[in-house]
Amino acid sequence: MPANLSFFAETKIPHQRNYGGVVFPAVLSPEAVQSRNPSVLTAAVKEQKPSLDSLLHTHGAILFRGFDSLATASDFNDVVEAFGYEELPYVGGAAPRTNVVGRVFTANESPPDQKIPFHHEMAQVPEYPSKLFFFCEVEPADGGETPIVLSHVVYERMKEKYPDFVEKLEKHGLIYTRVLGEDDDPSSPIGRGWKSTFLTKDKSVAEERAAKLNMKLEWAADGVKTIMGPIPAVKYDETRQRKIWFNSMVAAYTGWEDARNDPKKAVTLGDGNPLPGDIIYDCLKILEEESVAIPWRKGDVLLIDNLAVLHSRRPFALLAGY
Repeated sequence: MPANLSFFAETKIPHQRNYGGVVFPAVLSPEAVQSRNPSVLTAAVKEQKPSLDSLLHTHGAILFRGFDSLATASDFNDVVEAFGYEELPYVGGAAPRTNVVGRVFTANESPPDQKIPFHHEMAQVPEYPSKLFFFCEVEPADGGETPIVLSHVVYERMKEKYPDFVEKLEKHGLIYTRVLGEDDDPSSPIGRGWKSTFLTKDKSVAEERAAKLNMKLEWAADGVKTIMGPIPAVKYDETRQRKIWFNSMVAAYTGWEDARNDPKKAVTLGDGNPLPGDIIYDCLKILEEESVAIPWRKGDVLLIDNLAVLHSRRPFALLAGY
């Protein structure tokens, strides 16, 4: 850990993994009880941001644990603002969400019994966030972990086991197809309607915003089919000098299912050929094997590098009264 991160103490927890001497994720806690105050944390983030950025670059993800005085979405927003990262409007994403305060949105609003498969946030569109923050305001009664996995590890394992398939992915990329209703469907994990997807009620504005994403739209009476791609499925991370598994292939193939969408048709190779189901499900197995799933505690903040790390969501049960 950088020596000048004096406000924080590096913490070890049972769920961490170790890759070549680098723990995943890094876990930071306050070094003193008085440091748990939200305003003290935000001041420390502003002061020590270069060191935190370096730590994030090395480890891919940082869990801030023990800041249990972070009680509200507003407290969390202050922490996010303290990092000063550029905000990316949520245009083109699939999940139904609601803005809570400032830069804070609800997590995927699909029913809690539904699993959200592994993905990089908005990997199916050309413009995606570089960083993601997660916050635990209320601990789930059961489940609800956010499993995370290092993207380059997945790439290396897939390349070793399925070199021909990975070569096709690198050559052709992927095409993603999703049918959107007019309004949000909270019963679906991909239930974001076209109005909230493109942040407009005007079809012509939606067309303009889709065009900026290089997305094709095919309008129907009750919604619109969006076609994105071919878009790369593997990227080269220049800052870490390694290839990464950067796509929503497994998420689309195994999870983009609702009344409008058939997941087997949601993603194909960039040349139009279907994906091999056996390899997709084996990739899912690799993702699960390499993932870290840390149970949430009240006040937890998780920061991940969206280029380095995929994430998912396990089903959960809410506490009584929520």
